[in-house]
Amino acid sequence: MCTYTFIFFITVAMKNLFDIKDKVAVMTGACGVLGTAIVKYFASQGAKVVLLDLERSASVADGIIADIKAEGGEAIFLPTNVLDKAVLEDNYTKVMEKYGRVDILLNAAGGNMPAATVPPDKTIFDLDIDAVKKVTELNLFGTILPTMVFAKAMAEQKSGSIINFASESALRPLTRVAGYGVAKAAVVNWTKYLCAELAMKFSEDIRVNAIAPGFLLTNQNRTLLTNPDGSLTERSHTILSHTPINRFLEPEELLGTLHWLASDASKAVTGTVAVVDGGFDAFSI
Repeated sequence: MCTYTFIFFITVAMKNLFDIKDKVAVMTGACGVLGTAIVKYFASQGAKVVLLDLERSASVADGIIADIKAEGGEAIFLPTNVLDKAVLEDNYTKVMEKYGRVDILLNAAGGNMPAATVPPDKTIFDLDIDAVKKVTELNLFGTILPTMVFAKAMAEQKSGSIINFASESALRPLTRVAGYGVAKAAVVNWTKYLCAELAMKFSEDIRVNAIAPGFLLTNQNRTLLTNPDGSLTERSHTILSHTPINRFLEPEELLGTLHWLASDASKAVTGTVAVVDGGFDAFSI
Protein backbone atom coordinates (compact mmCIF):
# COMPACT_ATOMS: atom_id res chain seq x y z
CA MET A 1 0.00 0.00 0.00
CA CYS A 2 1.45 3.38 -0.99
CA THR A 3 1.99 6.12 1.59
CA TYR A 4 -0.75 8.34 0.10
CA THR A 5 -3.35 5.58 0.28
CA PHE A 6 -2.36 4.78 3.86
CA ILE A 7 -2.70 8.43 4.92
CA PHE A 8 -6.06 8.66 3.16
CA PHE A 9 -7.45 5.68 5.03
CA ILE A 10 -6.14 6.96 8.36
CA THR A 11 -7.73 10.38 7.72
CA VAL A 12 -11.09 8.84 6.84
CA ALA A 13 -10.96 6.56 9.86
CA MET A 14 -10.31 9.48 12.21
CA LYS A 15 -13.12 11.69 10.89
CA ASN A 16 -16.46 11.56 12.68
CA LEU A 17 -18.88 11.30 9.77
CA PHE A 18 -21.82 12.12 12.04
CA ASP A 19 -20.33 15.36 13.37
CA ILE A 20 -22.83 18.24 13.12
CA LYS A 21 -21.21 20.48 15.72
CA ASP A 22 -21.67 24.19 14.90
CA LYS A 23 -23.91 23.38 11.93
CA VAL A 24 -26.88 25.73 11.63
CA ALA A 25 -30.11 23.73 11.57
CA VAL A 26 -33.39 25.44 10.70
CA MET A 27 -36.62 23.56 11.42
CA THR A 28 -40.19 24.45 10.53
CA GLY A 29 -42.95 23.05 12.73
CA ALA A 30 -40.35 22.97 15.49
CA CYS A 31 -42.64 23.25 18.50
CA GLY A 32 -44.77 20.13 18.06
CA VAL A 33 -44.18 16.77 19.71
CA LEU A 34 -41.77 15.62 16.99
CA GLY A 35 -40.17 19.01 16.55
CA THR A 36 -39.40 19.34 20.25
CA ALA A 37 -37.58 16.01 20.37
CA ILE A 38 -35.68 16.77 17.17
CA VAL A 39 -34.45 20.28 17.96
CA LYS A 40 -33.38 19.26 21.45
CA TYR A 41 -31.42 16.35 20.02
CA PHE A 42 -29.74 18.38 17.29
CA ALA A 43 -28.77 21.01 19.87
CA SER A 44 -27.35 18.27 22.11
CA GLN A 45 -25.11 17.27 19.20
CA GLY A 46 -23.69 20.77 18.95
CA ALA A 47 -25.87 22.21 16.19
CA LYS A 48 -27.11 25.78 16.41
CA VAL A 49 -30.85 25.35 16.13
CA VAL A 50 -33.41 27.80 14.72
CA LEU A 51 -37.00 27.02 15.70
CA LEU A 52 -39.58 28.23 13.19
CA ASP A 53 -43.23 27.96 14.15
CA LEU A 54 -46.39 30.02 14.48
CA GLU A 55 -46.44 33.06 16.76
CA ARG A 56 -48.83 31.24 19.11
CA SER A 57 -46.08 28.70 19.79
CA ALA A 58 -43.80 31.33 21.34
CA SER A 59 -44.36 30.19 24.93
CA VAL A 60 -43.70 26.57 23.98
CA ALA A 61 -40.56 27.66 22.13
CA ASP A 62 -39.36 29.54 25.20
CA GLY A 63 -39.57 26.34 27.22
CA ILE A 64 -37.72 24.33 24.58
CA ILE A 65 -34.97 26.92 24.30
CA ALA A 66 -34.61 27.11 28.07
CA ASP A 67 -34.11 23.33 28.19
CA ILE A 68 -31.56 23.49 25.37
CA LYS A 69 -29.58 26.29 26.99
CA ALA A 70 -29.63 24.50 30.34
CA GLU A 71 -27.73 21.69 28.63
CA GLY A 72 -25.22 24.10 27.08
CA GLY A 73 -26.85 24.23 23.65
CA GLU A 74 -27.77 27.15 21.41
CA ALA A 75 -31.19 27.88 19.92
CA ILE A 76 -33.40 30.77 18.84
CA PHE A 77 -37.08 31.03 17.96
CA LEU A 78 -38.50 33.00 15.04
CA PRO A 79 -42.28 33.18 14.52
CA THR A 80 -43.16 32.27 10.96
CA ASN A 81 -45.81 31.34 8.44
CA VAL A 82 -44.61 28.67 6.03
CA LEU A 83 -47.19 29.82 3.47
CA ASP A 84 -46.03 33.45 3.48
CA LYS A 85 -42.83 33.97 1.52
CA ALA A 86 -42.35 37.53 2.84
CA VAL A 87 -42.38 36.27 6.44
CA LEU A 88 -39.97 33.47 5.53
CA GLU A 89 -37.67 35.97 3.84
CA ASP A 90 -37.62 38.01 7.05
CA ASN A 91 -36.79 34.83 8.99
CA TYR A 92 -33.99 34.12 6.53
CA THR A 93 -32.53 37.60 6.93
CA LYS A 94 -32.45 37.22 10.71
CA VAL A 95 -30.82 33.77 10.51
CA MET A 96 -28.16 35.02 8.12
CA GLU A 97 -27.48 38.08 10.25
CA LYS A 98 -26.93 35.91 13.30
CA TYR A 99 -25.21 32.85 11.84
CA GLY A 100 -24.26 33.67 8.25
CA ARG A 101 -25.21 30.25 6.89
CA VAL A 102 -27.79 27.45 6.80
CA ASP A 103 -26.48 23.88 6.82
CA ILE A 104 -29.58 21.84 7.58
CA LEU A 105 -33.21 22.54 6.74
CA LEU A 106 -35.86 20.30 8.27
CA ASN A 107 -39.26 20.88 6.66
CA ALA A 108 -41.58 19.45 9.31
CA ALA A 109 -44.50 21.90 9.13
CA GLY A 110 -47.69 20.17 8.07
CA GLY A 111 -50.92 18.69 9.30
CA ASN A 112 -54.37 17.41 8.48
CA MET A 113 -57.97 18.47 9.08
CA PRO A 114 -61.13 16.38 9.56
CA ALA A 115 -62.92 17.80 6.52
CA ALA A 116 -60.13 16.51 4.26
CA THR A 117 -60.74 12.92 5.37
CA VAL A 118 -63.29 10.30 4.42
CA PRO A 119 -64.52 8.67 7.66
CA PRO A 120 -66.36 5.31 7.66
CA ASP A 121 -69.81 6.92 7.55
CA LYS A 122 -68.92 9.05 4.48
CA THR A 123 -67.85 8.42 0.89
CA ILE A 124 -65.56 10.13 -1.58
CA PHE A 125 -68.57 12.10 -2.78
CA ASP A 126 -68.71 13.86 0.58
CA LEU A 127 -65.09 15.04 0.41
CA ASP A 128 -64.62 18.75 1.10
CA ILE A 129 -62.40 19.91 -1.77
CA ASP A 130 -61.63 23.23 -0.10
CA ALA A 131 -60.29 21.33 2.91
CA VAL A 132 -58.19 19.10 0.65
CA LYS A 133 -56.75 22.23 -0.98
CA LYS A 134 -55.83 23.66 2.43
CA VAL A 135 -54.17 20.44 3.56
CA THR A 136 -52.26 20.18 0.28
CA GLU A 137 -51.20 23.80 0.51
CA LEU A 138 -49.92 23.42 4.07
CA ASN A 139 -48.01 20.18 3.52
CA LEU A 140 -46.72 20.75 -0.03
CA PHE A 141 -46.31 24.51 -0.35
CA GLY A 142 -45.36 24.64 3.33
CA THR A 143 -42.38 22.56 2.23
CA ILE A 144 -41.65 24.25 -1.09
CA LEU A 145 -41.67 27.86 0.13
CA PRO A 146 -39.24 27.43 3.06
CA THR A 147 -36.94 25.54 0.70
CA MET A 148 -37.05 28.33 -1.89
CA VAL A 149 -36.02 30.78 0.80
CA PHE A 150 -33.48 28.92 2.95
CA ALA A 151 -31.83 26.86 0.20
CA LYS A 152 -30.44 30.12 -1.19
CA ALA A 153 -27.78 30.00 1.52
CA MET A 154 -26.93 26.42 0.54
CA ALA A 155 -26.63 27.39 -3.12
CA GLU A 156 -24.20 30.16 -2.19
CA GLN A 157 -22.11 28.10 0.22
CA LYS A 158 -22.27 25.05 -2.08
CA SER A 159 -23.36 22.63 0.65
CA GLY A 160 -26.32 21.67 2.78
CA SER A 161 -28.84 19.00 3.66
CA ILE A 162 -32.59 19.41 3.24
CA ILE A 163 -34.84 16.88 4.97
CA ASN A 164 -38.53 16.88 4.10
CA PHE A 165 -41.15 15.16 6.20
CA ALA A 166 -43.23 12.70 4.23
CA SER A 167 -45.53 10.09 5.76
CA GLU A 168 -46.56 6.47 5.63
CA SER A 169 -49.53 7.73 3.61
CA ALA A 170 -47.12 8.92 0.92
CA LEU A 171 -45.98 5.34 0.31
CA ARG A 172 -49.36 3.64 0.10
CA PRO A 173 -52.92 4.96 0.19
CA LEU A 174 -54.38 4.73 3.68
CA THR A 175 -58.09 4.76 4.39
CA ARG A 176 -59.64 8.07 5.50
CA VAL A 177 -56.67 10.41 4.99
CA ALA A 178 -57.42 11.28 1.37
CA GLY A 179 -56.12 14.85 1.26
CA TYR A 180 -53.15 14.29 3.54
CA GLY A 181 -51.98 11.26 1.56
CA VAL A 182 -52.09 13.15 -1.73
CA ALA A 183 -50.15 16.05 -0.19
CA LYS A 184 -47.43 13.87 1.31
CA ALA A 185 -47.05 11.89 -1.92
CA ALA A 186 -46.41 15.23 -3.61
CA VAL A 187 -43.75 16.01 -1.00
CA VAL A 188 -41.96 12.80 -1.97
CA ASN A 189 -42.10 13.73 -5.66
CA TRP A 190 -40.80 17.22 -4.85
CA THR A 191 -37.94 15.70 -2.86
CA LYS A 192 -36.85 13.57 -5.79
CA TYR A 193 -37.15 16.43 -8.25
CA LEU A 194 -35.27 18.89 -6.07
CA CYS A 195 -32.31 16.63 -5.35
CA ALA A 196 -31.31 16.68 -9.03
CA GLU A 197 -32.14 20.36 -9.49
CA LEU A 198 -29.85 21.52 -6.68
CA ALA A 199 -27.03 19.01 -7.20
CA MET A 200 -26.74 19.56 -10.95
CA LYS A 201 -27.13 23.35 -10.97
CA PHE A 202 -25.37 24.34 -7.75
CA SER A 203 -23.36 21.66 -5.99
CA GLU A 204 -23.18 17.90 -5.51
CA ASP A 205 -22.83 18.67 -1.80
CA ILE A 206 -26.42 19.93 -1.55
CA ARG A 207 -28.62 16.96 -0.75
CA VAL A 208 -32.39 16.57 -0.48
CA ASN A 209 -34.04 13.61 1.22
CA ALA A 210 -37.26 12.80 3.03
CA ILE A 211 -38.15 10.81 6.09
CA ALA A 212 -41.39 8.83 6.20
CA PRO A 213 -42.28 8.18 9.83
CA GLY A 214 -44.62 5.39 10.76
CA PHE A 215 -47.37 5.83 13.31
CA LEU A 216 -46.69 7.88 16.42
CA LEU A 217 -49.12 9.17 19.01
CA THR A 218 -49.05 12.96 18.66
CA ASN A 219 -51.42 15.77 19.50
CA GLN A 220 -52.48 15.80 15.86
CA ASN A 221 -53.74 12.22 15.69
CA ARG A 222 -54.47 11.39 19.34
CA THR A 223 -58.25 11.64 18.95
CA LEU A 224 -58.08 9.32 15.94
CA LEU A 225 -55.94 6.69 17.67
CA THR A 226 -57.21 6.80 21.25
CA ASN A 227 -60.61 6.93 22.93
CA PRO A 228 -61.47 9.55 25.59
CA ASP A 229 -60.51 7.04 28.29
CA GLY A 230 -57.07 6.55 26.74
CA SER A 231 -57.75 3.11 25.29
CA LEU A 232 -56.86 2.37 21.69
CA THR A 233 -59.43 2.84 18.94
CA GLU A 234 -60.31 0.19 16.38
CA ARG A 235 -58.12 2.02 13.88
CA SER A 236 -55.15 1.78 16.26
CA HIS A 237 -55.63 -1.96 16.58
CA THR A 238 -55.73 -2.25 12.78
CA ILE A 239 -52.52 -0.25 12.46
CA LEU A 240 -50.71 -2.32 15.08
CA SER A 241 -51.85 -5.57 13.52
CA HIS A 242 -50.06 -4.43 10.35
CA THR A 243 -46.93 -3.29 12.17
CA PRO A 244 -44.43 -6.11 12.79
CA ILE A 245 -42.99 -4.49 15.93
CA ASN A 246 -46.60 -4.28 17.23
CA ARG A 247 -46.39 -0.82 18.80
CA PHE A 248 -46.44 2.86 17.97
CA LEU A 249 -43.12 4.60 17.44
CA GLU A 250 -41.56 7.06 19.85
CA PRO A 251 -40.35 10.45 18.54
CA GLU A 252 -36.82 9.62 19.69
CA GLU A 253 -36.72 6.70 17.28
CA LEU A 254 -36.53 9.11 14.33
CA LEU A 255 -33.44 10.88 15.62
CA GLY A 256 -30.78 8.49 14.39
CA THR A 257 -32.10 8.56 10.83
CA LEU A 258 -32.41 12.34 10.85
CA HIS A 259 -28.88 12.70 12.23
CA TRP A 260 -27.57 10.42 9.48
CA LEU A 261 -29.36 12.39 6.74
CA ALA A 262 -28.11 15.69 8.13
CA SER A 263 -24.48 14.62 8.38
CA ASP A 264 -21.63 13.59 6.08
CA ALA A 265 -22.41 9.98 6.98
CA SER A 266 -24.98 10.14 4.16
CA LYS A 267 -22.84 12.25 1.83
CA ALA A 268 -23.86 10.31 -1.30
CA VAL A 269 -27.49 9.86 -0.27
CA THR A 270 -29.92 12.18 -2.04
CA GLY A 271 -33.41 11.89 -3.50
CA THR A 272 -34.33 9.08 -1.14
CA VAL A 273 -37.14 8.45 1.34
CA ALA A 274 -35.94 6.96 4.61
CA VAL A 275 -38.75 4.86 6.05
CA VAL A 276 -38.91 4.56 9.84
CA ASP A 277 -42.12 2.67 10.51
CA GLY A 278 -41.52 -0.50 12.50
CA GLY A 279 -42.04 -2.56 9.35
CA PHE A 280 -45.50 -1.28 8.45
CA ASP A 281 -44.71 -0.65 4.78
CA ALA A 282 -43.03 -4.03 4.40
CA PHE A 283 -45.89 -6.08 5.83
CA SER A 284 -48.92 -7.28 3.89
CA ILE A 285 -50.49 -10.33 5.55
